[in-house]
Amino acid sequence: MDIPAIISERISLSKSHVAAVCRLLFEESATIPFVSRYRKEATGGMDEVQIGLVAEMYCLLSELEKRKQTVVAAIETSGSMTDELRDKIEACTDAKELEDIYLPYKPKRRTKAQIARQKGLEPLADALLDNPRNIDSLARKAASECSVTVEEALQGASDIIAERVSEDAAVRKRLRRLFWQKGLVSVRSVTDKESEGAKYSDYFDFSEPVRRIPSHRMLAVMRGTAEGFLRSEIKVDDEEAVETAAYTFLPRRVASSSFLREAVADGYKRLLRPSLENETFARAKERADEEAIKIFCSNLRQLLLSPPLGACRVLAVDPGFRTGCKVVCLDSDGNLVHNETIYPHEPRKERAAAINKLSNLIESYKIEAVAIGDGTAGRQTEELFKSMRLPEGLRLFMVSEDGASVYSASAVAREEFPDYDVTVRGAVSIGRRLVDPLSELVKIEPESIGVGQYQHDVERSRLKESLDTVVESCVNSVGVDLNTASAHLLRYVSGIGPSLARSIVVYRNENGPFTERGELLRVPRLGAKAFEQCAGFMRIREGVNPLDNSAVHPESYGVVEKMARDLGVDTKSLIADKELQKRIVPERYVTDKTGMPTITDIISELAKPGRDPRAKIEEFEFSEHHSIDDLEEGMELPGIVTNITAFGAFVDVGVKQDGLVHISQLADRYVSDPSEVVRLHEHVRVRVLSVDRKRNRIELKKI
Repeated sequence: MDIPAIISERISLSKSHVAAVCRLLFEESATIPFVSRYRKEATGGMDEVQIGLVAEMYCLLSELEKRKQTVVAAIETSGSMTDELRDKIEACTDAKELEDIYLPYKPKRRTKAQIARQKGLEPLADALLDNPRNIDSLARKAASECSVTVEEALQGASDIIAERVSEDAAVRKRLRRLFWQKGLVSVRSVTDKESEGAKYSDYFDFSEPVRRIPSHRMLAVMRGTAEGFLRSEIKVDDEEAVETAAYTFLPRRVASSSFLREAVADGYKRLLRPSLENETFARAKERADEEAIKIFCSNLRQLLLSPPLGACRVLAVDPGFRTGCKVVCLDSDGNLVHNETIYPHEPRKERAAAINKLSNLIESYKIEAVAIGDGTAGRQTEELFKSMRLPEGLRLFMVSEDGASVYSASAVAREEFPDYDVTVRGAVSIGRRLVDPLSELVKIEPESIGVGQYQHDVERSRLKESLDTVVESCVNSVGVDLNTASAHLLRYVSGIGPSLARSIVVYRNENGPFTERGELLRVPRLGAKAFEQCAGFMRIREGVNPLDNSAVHPESYGVVEKMARDLGVDTKSLIADKELQKRIVPERYVTDKTGMPTITDIISELAKPGRDPRAKIEEFEFSEHHSIDDLEEGMELPGIVTNITAFGAFVDVGVKQDGLVHISQLADRYVSDPSEVVRLHEHVRVRVLSVDRKRNRIELKKI
């Protein structure tokens, strides 16, 4: 197969650009972030999503090519290969169609058709397909020759024809389309488990077209079915399916034969229908997984790119009632300098002592910001701080605790803080999330952060691969401070990985801070290829070369130096002078190796070297309501978007239980995708539509 040509045709991109992407990724071992950022001339300016799609399709088509070789070898071994069959296999570009072609030649368990063949009845089946009008005479002759009764002869011939129908590629293709286009997902309850499975009550009598059922409903149906509370099937018009199979498999002149039509019906009911129902469920599950993973990836990207407060001295609190509030103080580099526990809430309620301790800590460590976990006792702890006489300029933030407990018990946390328990580690994580969410959240498995939709029901390896790609993309889009980044953050930099990340940290600890990017080549096992892939994403603040604190790749330093020389200044002066940058004539610097896209990126980077793509953080304040019992219909409240799903967005209004803004209530217009209207951690105002205190549910409308 000409894989780049097939990909080009399917996604409407230039074949030469697709071929370049395939070469860079699979022959030169480049990474997607590197190719997207630094090889725009070769790719035609494809973004990471397009490059990722090309990579995915290349892998699938490569696997298909390998599968073809296996199929050809198997058919050749059986002695059934023909030139026509070989051409059909070579021309195939779809994995399902390839398996349909191979199906008649696959080794099988002992089937009814095989038993009939062993009795010598295959010639009868062939004769009946050619001339169904002479059924009786043909059957008597075959019965005599094979020493079976006439009834057994006809039944055997029918079994053979039924199997052929079920293995016919054209029949399978048409019925596969029928199941997908007209099939209904039909669900009912398991009667004696209705009370136990009450959470699936919406699906006790449910049906929806399989091609239109949303991801969250499909995954809920499949989970309920797997847990034994629901029974589900794909319903189609079986008569239409048999008609379709008959007129596809049989010539029109013999399609009216009742014997042949009954054989076709048997093949459909006994063999085709179960197979195609399973295929349809698998396709629906795959599509549901794809949508759920897409939502999870979108949410994760937004979370990782949440606005950072930036380097400052932080007091962080992991709130609690009975066990107290864990308090830590972090210096401007995020290092733990103090920790203790206070008990301002019930049952001990040592409020005055807690306020005194907090005031002393804020003064002693010159605290610039306070980070409070938004979990249990979070609102009460926030009020405690608001009741204090805080220094002017001290900023107060509520920080999401999602995944903090997972981090605090992880190997990464134990390695960072071997002498502290999980409560201290959790509080440190809350504080560091405020300063730089990306650097801290990469330490937590994405599935544990809690921003997905049915993430525990989707295919695990595919989810992990997709989420890792998002993390890598976010890390490289922001860039990494080479002298402060942890090994866990460095591992996501283009071309690095866990082993080289540890080597970089060890080298840094032994030799002190890096002063220039080129020093990376002194790190053990970090060669020229890894340097090429990673260097542009590493940042060195106040290094020898000012370009080391930018996204300009070292391979392009000579271009910038020439720009500076042409203007009669050095590189540092060029970066500092916006008026000088306006005098650069881009066309002068285009060469065979450096095209206009790269020159344009370089000039843009000179204007804002090392710029952070993330927005600025904003303070937020909840209303005075603390419990779902305080809410009434019609109330208008401030809130924070905590999760986005296909069916709407969940919003924290400060009462422990998040409320749902259904997709129909997100705007005064039709919304197909909630992420078009809201973003994770966005500050919004909502109106309470209803409060169900028994089921602990809040319905909201975005205003």
